Amino acid sequence: MKRILIMDDEIEVGNFFRHLLEEKGFNIKTAVNKNEFTTLISELSFDLALIDMKLPDSNGIQLLKQLKKSQPMCKAIIMTGYSTVKTAVEALKNGANDYIEKPFDDLELLEKTLDNFLSTEYISNQTETNQLATTIGFIIGENAAMNELAKLAEKIAKKNINILIEGETGTGKDVLANFIHHISQRYNQPFIRINCGAIPETLLESELFGHEKGAFTGAVKLKKGIFEIADNGTLFLDEIGEASLGIQVQLLRVLETGEYYRVGGEAVRKTNTRIIAATNKNLVQAVEEKTFREDLLYRLDVVKLNIPPLRKRIEDLNLYLNYFLQKVNASHLTFSGESLEIMKNYMWPGNVRELFNIVKRAAALVDEGETIVTPKYLPEKLLQNNHQNEDNYQMNDEFESFITSWTKNILSLWDGHNDIELDDVLFSVKELEKQVGRSFVLKSLKNHVGDRKKTADSLNITTRQLKYLLNEKGKI
Repeated sequence: MKRILIMDDEIEVGNFFRHLLEEKGFNIKTAVNKNEFTTLISELSFDLALIDMKLPDSNGIQLLKQLKKSQPMCKAIIMTGYSTVKTAVEALKNGANDYIEKPFDDLELLEKTLDNFLSTEYISNQTETNQLATTIGFIIGENAAMNELAKLAEKIAKKNINILIEGETGTGKDVLANFIHHISQRYNQPFIRINCGAIPETLLESELFGHEKGAFTGAVKLKKGIFEIADNGTLFLDEIGEASLGIQVQLLRVLETGEYYRVGGEAVRKTNTRIIAATNKNLVQAVEEKTFREDLLYRLDVVKLNIPPLRKRIEDLNLYLNYFLQKVNASHLTFSGESLEIMKNYMWPGNVRELFNIVKRAAALVDEGETIVTPKYLPEKLLQNNHQNEDNYQMNDEFESFITSWTKNILSLWDGHNDIELDDVLFSVKELEKQVGRSFVLKSLKNHVGDRKKTADSLNITTRQLKYLLNEKGKI
């Protein structure tokens, strides 16, 4: 008999779940405070735990972490009110399998959710999800960050909440959005992409909201907008940071009320379109620069997914190559070991999109009868920058490691309760200044192929200062 733990300070909630689930043959245990919860998970094993987010003596995330540490195989669902959905998403990142909103209005959906997590088919569903991801081209692979991203995406896909995807150009933000759509409840409804930066403002307004006949010169007939066509489906707004402030105002209205007007129209129209937005810009910085509305960012950023660049998941290069070779009908080809090493040492500024173009190029250039893609079929930029990029990797990793370690150390001093020597703190700040200055000089030297005069000029410093930053004080 499967055992379920209900953690809620309201006794009525425990009684409700006991009535709902015991008749299904489940063993129900309830707790109303942290002590009871701790005692139960130390004495009994559970298959599923439902944990309220807000509690008088604790909070749901703290108890979730405690549960996962004690019983990592126990599935967990967070119970939350709408106002704490963003906090519930944090719970998903900390190991919760799902969250449900109070009050429990849709009992049929609630029972379906619980049955899903208690079903023996749950593992096979996970396998199907991974197969779907591969079919779409969302390569998860072995990379830890991509696996965490996929897990979170799967959890929030079935929720009717907006998502913001961040990442560099070419990382596959559109593929991730498509994956989310296909594992959501809207999978059999339209999925429509639109690039906000590729269409002029006047045309973008018409594309999104439609227009009435005669609304403007050239509007010879009525046109339905994307919000009307994608109703009940998903709209992927790529490069949302490029949308004009005027378009942003109209998007905000749709997100807040679900209502919009066609261009030149007077009738209020309703839409139930889910928004997934993407950007390679820092939208927080854009808000500070007054080029992006803070209220729109708040509406879009209910859940933020950050897709890592290809250079951070290069261990899965072979998976991408195999997928792209099949896509261009060249699955008979393989890349030689030397070619793979060169590609692994490349920085990939264009990310997955650049890799796809290189695969297409190689497939077109390989001589008939050959099956191995050797370095001669790779672009010159990969061959020339191979060693330089390898050095850049090492330099970047060392710099990031220093910054992370320094920040961790200074924050531990700040958060600590023991007395500290202020001189030690100030010395640490000077060390930071020295290391940052030296790192930027070394990076600039690489860019200028060791030319110190050009390096100093580009940094707006003297060669004497440059030598000082490189700790060459005696070599004037």
